[in-house]
Amino acid sequence: MGKTIIISNRLPVQLQISNGTITAIPSVGGLATGMKSVHSGGDSLWIGWSGLTDEEIPKKLAPKIDEALAAHGSSKVNLNAAEVDGFYFGFSNRTIWPLFHYFLEYSEFELDSWNVYKAVNQKFADAILEKADDDDTIWIHDYQLMLVPQMVRDQRPNISIGFFLHIPFPSFEIFRTLPWREEVLQGLLGADLIGFHTYDYERHFLSSVRRLLGMEVSFNDIYLDNRIIKVDSFPMGIDYKKFSEAAKEHQKNTTAQQSDLQQRLNSHKKSTPDAKLILSIDRLDYSKGIAKRLNAFEYFLNKYPQYKEKVRLIILAVPSRSNVPQYQLLKKEVDELVGRINGDFSTVSWTPIWYFYRSVPFENLIDLYTSSDIAWLTPLRDGMNLVAKEYIATRTDRTGVLILSEMAGSANEMNESLLINPNNFEQIADALYEAINMPVAEQKSRNAILQKRLERYNVEKWANDFMSSLQAQKDRDAANVSKRLTENRLNAVLDDFKKAKKRLLFLDYDGTLSGFHVDPQKAGPDKGLYALLDALVSLKNTDIYLVSGRDKDTFTKWFLPKKYNMIVEHGVWISQNGEDFRMLENVKNDWMEKIRPVLESFVDRTPGSFIEEKTYSLAWHYRKTDPDFGNLRANELNTVLTSLIANDDLSVLNGNKVMEIKSSNVNKGRATVRVLGEGDYDFVFAIGDDWTDEFMFQELPESTVTVKVGRQKTHAKFYIDGIKYVRGLLERFTE
Repeated sequence: MGKTIIISNRLPVQLQISNGTITAIPSVGGLATGMKSVHSGGDSLWIGWSGLTDEEIPKKLAPKIDEALAAHGSSKVNLNAAEVDGFYFGFSNRTIWPLFHYFLEYSEFELDSWNVYKAVNQKFADAILEKADDDDTIWIHDYQLMLVPQMVRDQRPNISIGFFLHIPFPSFEIFRTLPWREEVLQGLLGADLIGFHTYDYERHFLSSVRRLLGMEVSFNDIYLDNRIIKVDSFPMGIDYKKFSEAAKEHQKNTTAQQSDLQQRLNSHKKSTPDAKLILSIDRLDYSKGIAKRLNAFEYFLNKYPQYKEKVRLIILAVPSRSNVPQYQLLKKEVDELVGRINGDFSTVSWTPIWYFYRSVPFENLIDLYTSSDIAWLTPLRDGMNLVAKEYIATRTDRTGVLILSEMAGSANEMNESLLINPNNFEQIADALYEAINMPVAEQKSRNAILQKRLERYNVEKWANDFMSSLQAQKDRDAANVSKRLTENRLNAVLDDFKKAKKRLLFLDYDGTLSGFHVDPQKAGPDKGLYALLDALVSLKNTDIYLVSGRDKDTFTKWFLPKKYNMIVEHGVWISQNGEDFRMLENVKNDWMEKIRPVLESFVDRTPGSFIEEKTYSLAWHYRKTDPDFGNLRANELNTVLTSLIANDDLSVLNGNKVMEIKSSNVNKGRATVRVLGEGDYDFVFAIGDDWTDEFMFQELPESTVTVKVGRQKTHAKFYIDGIKYVRGLLERFTE
């Protein structure tokens, strides 16, 4: 059993240099806490940046840092000041962070920062490759390292890789503005499992993969040539027990044991026993909506003036990225808003807002959670927001009301809270009114449900669920009905091929010998394919047939001069030994006049689609359409055609971004079986990529070596991992 390697921008320990020595102190909370169950014992390693640049580390202390980190199961990636500036402060936090949080106006698209981001991601990948074995499991975290999965995959194609994004993934319309959008998607697709906090983020990611990379997506599976990637949502929890137990211990404290903050809070509550404390805790970040929240509070005081001197808003703003201009402007705006609102509404005995710009220790956090009647969290966009969960966990008597922005990822799990649109001041004011006046029985009823859910799906469960899903993805190959055509299995097939007296090979064209093209007429054979087919055709006692749904005129132009054997239009026509095509099936085309206007109406309403007219079939291509819209139209067309052709002995073939209407008595299976009957073959081989080839796999004899290109469900005995492996396989027959 291999080890688990966790990778994040920062390590779960903080380094402190003092008096010529270095100490490593474990971090508290967040990812470090969540990964405890995964990062335990001697079978795991955590790789990340230590937090100290190369310039900050004295040379004589460098070895001691490695020793200190090793004691905590960690290993560092070295970064210099310029790399931290370009990679972390630059691309990660001035491009990806604002863009993924929908603040497009703050996003900077600097080529230099992108190049540093790539270089640093390669550093992280190299650090993994140095430590990893093929049977290890890799779990990469967050937006700073989105290129790492593919960088590792390039060098270790069989290793198991998971990736989790801890921030939102934006809609396609936002993501497409990123100049390096394809590179970011391809970097992420190096993973076997990609995790998000919510289904919305998952859906946005899949939409971008379909629209920008044109890849096939089925539910939450992405099909590459050689792999299936699973995309899923795993809402991150908290260390519920830690917060709940801390709150219980807090209640036992005597007055002498209480913190200064708690004593101040108690004094306030005693002086105005019917007043409500409203708590707001966030990092000082533009995505958190603190300025809007202050304006909304002012709106509430004006709409419900009876609550002046009856409420107090406690704002704890934790400093964040204070060297970035937008954050400096935000702090100035918040400072001014707090000052103005307090100036407008304060009385001799009442200040409406208590504002703290600082970090607070854990015990003060518990003071605030347990003392506040209402938690008011209104981010404009937030990947999860764990503060909402922490507040509920500390409410041991189940009182308290949570007002939460519907734009926070945690809102999906916390429907029992009061969900609001952070831009709707009217709704916010009414929610505050409702929270202030909510009966205790209703508070307890709502919080009982929330607490039960949060306790069950805690941060440890989140981590274990992700790892279990990654392991299941690893085991997926073994569960496949067909078997991978491994080297050993291929050698057995080649032995049978060599021993055979008479051989027959059926080769599909599109998606097997050649890749798909938006214009089918431009996907003609290259020199390498001609050379391979010439070598196969020249083999003694071996008959080769190209089997395709393409029209006979195209194959006549491409292959008839070569005198290849061909079956086209799914089995309507056959050409042998360079002779002109002749009909293999007796079919009619008088139905086409009825169907063509239907297809034309869909072409008119589906930009990018077009009709391909063959002698005895019609094909509607939609590869150039928007993927989602194309699939929607294809489903609609399928419904229309099914009712239209019910009594006409016709059928609809749904291929790769193409729908073809043809005679029901024509398919590749019937055609290949007829050819098989013309000779005494003791070795038969068939290979293809889509479900039109399944007719071959089903109808050819059991002894046939059938191979599916790709990992979709199939009746073939074997599968191989994509087009680029097909030619290598066929070359083995010619050796």
